[in-house]
Amino acid sequence: MSLNLDNIHSQTVMPQKTRISAEDPLAVDIFSMNLTNRLRGYGVNNDYEVVIVCIGTDRSTGDCLGPLVGTQMINSSDHGFKIYGTLDEPVHASNMADKLKQIAKNHPNATIIAVDACLGHLENVGCVNIGDGSLLPGAGVNKSLPAVGQLHITGVVNVGGFMEYLVLQNTRLNMVMKLANLIKDGLLKTSYLINETRTC
Repeated sequence: MSLNLDNIHSQTVMPQKTRISAEDPLAVDIFSMNLTNRLRGYGVNNDYEVVIVCIGTDRSTGDCLGPLVGTQMINSSDHGFKIYGTLDEPVHASNMADKLKQIAKNHPNATIIAVDACLGHLENVGCVNIGDGSLLPGAGVNKSLPAVGQLHITGVVNVGGFMEYLVLQNTRLNMVMKLANLIKDGLLKTSYLINETRTC
């Protein structure tokens, strides 16, 4: 779980972010246009590699957002993203450093997008945040882990500020699934928009 995005902006190199409610009927379109524009800003409009690092663990309902997204993306076809972090092979605190070394070796020139769950204010639960800059996974529960990505996507799964581990354990799977579906659909549409640009 990453830092609480509602209160702390030091998580990212650039604090600019976009917040999208999973209940918004235009959520997938807003997500994909926003992320596509950000990726184009990093030069991803030709044959650049994009790696998506889906952070979290299947041992905690609130913290399984990343692995759920990774599993959904692995099971989807017609996208060119490289996916790390699934329910079968999660990327979490214990293996984070090794996974990042593997990614750096296998994809040295890739643009990396980090995906993780976070806790936030009540009114932002059920929202997805897209932003420029690295993610600091684990910082929300006082773990010191390496920064991940040039871009980040986080889903606000529950209310933060007190007993974060317990809150994550008692997060509704329904909320996590809504956010995972939005992120997955948004990523797939982003891939389509990028490929459309490449063929123009």
